[in-house]
Amino acid sequence: MLAAVVRALEERDHTQGHGARVAALAEPVARKLGWGAQQIAVLRHAAPLHDVGKVVVRAEILSKPGPLSPEERVEMRTHPRAGASLVLPMPNARHLLPYVLLHHERWDGGGYPCGIAGAAIPVEARLLAVADAFDAMTSPRPYRPMRPRAEAFAELECEAGRQFDPAIVDAFLAVWQRARFAAA
Repeated sequence: MLAAVVRALEERDHTQGHGARVAALAEPVARKLGWGAQQIAVLRHAAPLHDVGKVVVRAEILSKPGPLSPEERVEMRTHPRAGASLVLPMPNARHLLPYVLLHHERWDGGGYPCGIAGAAIPVEARLLAVADAFDAMTSPRPYRPMRPRAEAFAELECEAGRQFDPAIVDAFLAVWQRARFAAA
């Protein structure tokens, strides 16, 4: 059921395939980080659902072609808690909560919805934050054109230790920059 909601949401906010791309970006990094098969299987199921809470955000905000107003940002920031409230009543999906609730937390504590920092953020959410940001930067969005991959890699490096866990950024760059050069 949640997968159907996610597909409808991605059509509504013009991010078709975002969850699947985030999963595909995160999985090889999880392998590099030494995650076991069970943890990777959960990642595969959770990544596509991480933004499920955006169902509570008005469509005009999701598809707004420019910057959000402060009030619109407040509404957008409700989606992690809304997603968690959708997942929590489902006993077979509770293991997805770190991905859904905490994927906008920041390494430096300036994220939302809980404002936790560093290693207090579950590793699952820290990995998802990096993969999510990279896909967001390298995909077209209503509010801006897609950025080149090299620019997105540079942004991740710049935000390592502030927005993102530096060890996860290092692993992400090792996996995906190397893959880029192998494909060239």
